[in-house]
Amino acid sequence: MNNTPTRRSFLGLSVAATAIAALSACTPATTASQQNRILPTDPLIAKIEAARAATGTTITKTLSPAPLTTTLAGKPITTAGYNGTLVAPTLRGTVGDQLTITIANKLSAGTSVHWHGLALSNNNDVVPGLTQDAFAPGSQNGYNFKLPHPGTYWYHSHVEMQREQALYGALIIEDPNETLVYDKEWVIVLDDWLDGISGTPTDVLKELSQGMGGGMSGGGMDGMGHGNPDQEKTDQGKTSQGNTGPGGMSMGHMLMGASSDFLGGDAGDVAYPLHLFNGKDPENPETFTATPGEKIRLRIINAAGDTAYRVGVPGQQLTLTHTDGFPIKHTEVDAVVLGMGERIDALLTAKDGITPVLALAEGKGQMTYGLIATGTGTVPARESLPSTLTGTVLHGGQLTADPSVTLPAKKPDRVHELRLTGGMMKYDWGINGHRFDPAHPFENAFDLKAGERVEVKFINDTMMWHPMHIHGHTFQIGTAGARKDTVIVRPMETVSVQFDADNPGQWLFHCHNAYHAERGMMGVFSYLA
Repeated sequence: MNNTPTRRSFLGLSVAATAIAALSACTPATTASQQNRILPTDPLIAKIEAARAATGTTITKTLSPAPLTTTLAGKPITTAGYNGTLVAPTLRGTVGDQLTITIANKLSAGTSVHWHGLALSNNNDVVPGLTQDAFAPGSQNGYNFKLPHPGTYWYHSHVEMQREQALYGALIIEDPNETLVYDKEWVIVLDDWLDGISGTPTDVLKELSQGMGGGMSGGGMDGMGHGNPDQEKTDQGKTSQGNTGPGGMSMGHMLMGASSDFLGGDAGDVAYPLHLFNGKDPENPETFTATPGEKIRLRIINAAGDTAYRVGVPGQQLTLTHTDGFPIKHTEVDAVVLGMGERIDALLTAKDGITPVLALAEGKGQMTYGLIATGTGTVPARESLPSTLTGTVLHGGQLTADPSVTLPAKKPDRVHELRLTGGMMKYDWGINGHRFDPAHPFENAFDLKAGERVEVKFINDTMMWHPMHIHGHTFQIGTAGARKDTVIVRPMETVSVQFDADNPGQWLFHCHNAYHAERGMMGVFSYLA
């Protein structure tokens, strides 16, 4: 089959989704004890994948997760990455292309790849313990699926704290009917970094898991400033050692007092010595070459574990065009805030000279950045760059979907209330008071059936903000907001989203703060036959 896909071909109920809706309608009601879950091995999953539109083109790549030695901020580090680099290969294809990926695991532990934001077949969404086992060390396994919809996406390991190393990369899916006009494209991946510099992600998780007041590096207060052992100045001109200013104070790996009015209070849990812009630290910024007047499409991905980034260009507005891969009504802003896991596409016109694109670590008093150079001008000193971006500042959940991707109006068939619970004292994050147990993934699962319109109410009962992400689906904020797969939920805030249950299987949802998720803020949307 060689059907050319269109934007509408993957919106609403597709042919495959219509079929499963009919199947669901014919299924008799069952009691809880009789309910059967549609697992990744169910023949229905393969039938739906086979029915997706296809171009006939196959893209074949190999990703080799392996130990990696490199240099950051002048210091040699050992971490893990794909294909020998901190910046993993950007994978690219067109809607309907077949993506065939071999994972040659050279790590000493099992690994997996999650295709973040894609409504792909459930058997390709490898979540160990839920959909498939992790790929063993020394093994070669793979993924094989059609690219379902256009946009800016990314891929990353979904095994424990591996994403907090360099096991992530960008995935760009072209729209065969693209209407956005631009001259060049810059894919930007942002990350907070400590592995090999101030400790390891596992060290951090172990420390945080003891909660406030317990077991911090160096015996509590003696561990202050551990996030920046060289006492380098932050971009606000203050030292990070014991800094009680806008960036907060580090006690061991724990960050105390970092606050953001935009995020509703506490900005984050973890003290990071570095923030990266396409794998480069602020002492060695990446430079993008352009000609004055060229329109650049920025595809911005927040791959961080604990940091939101406020992205903007001093003295110049961005035109936001997409969030989490889906088009929005174009919006002019002075800066945009991305939570972990979110993506934003924006247009920027290159000006003569050298222009910094700033990514401020929201509430943490740090930054990273890249440069757009047109062949003239002087590279600005890092110390001269502004430490704030004010004016019109929005996040993706505050934007409005383009009419071409809004969900048809429909009364929800099922409503799930997901209370975000837990706190810093015990570092015991959860959903509705339950910490997720990967050994028993269907305990407290949220059931649904194919063909339903599902409303999800994210009710944040905690004093922290959470970027909430759903696998295998995109949702709409409210009834007319942006189409997304990850959304910021501020403290004591409720964010309601809707999605069509048109992709059967077992799908994880979780906070995309790596440490909150690992400590229990996860759950499962479970399709029942």
